[in-house]
Amino acid sequence: MSRLKELREKKNLTQVKIQIETGIDQSNYSKIERGIKEPTYNECKSLAVLFKTSMDYLAELTDIVEPYPRKNL
Repeated sequence: MSRLKELREKKNLTQVKIQIETGIDQSNYSKIERGIKEPTYNECKSLAVLFKTSMDYLAELTDIVEPYPRKNL
């Protein structure tokens, strides 16, 4: 998940702000961002919504940042 730090810094967010916005513990988020821990499905989904991208982009399966069309959540 090497793209997470880039996306977070682009939005000028701290890891604590990520915790507040997503509910992902800051310590766990830090481990995800550094590649020590794999995110759960729900964590990945929350991060994709927060960063307005797709889970495929976060997993580096695509280089397209824009998300797929979404249902209203």
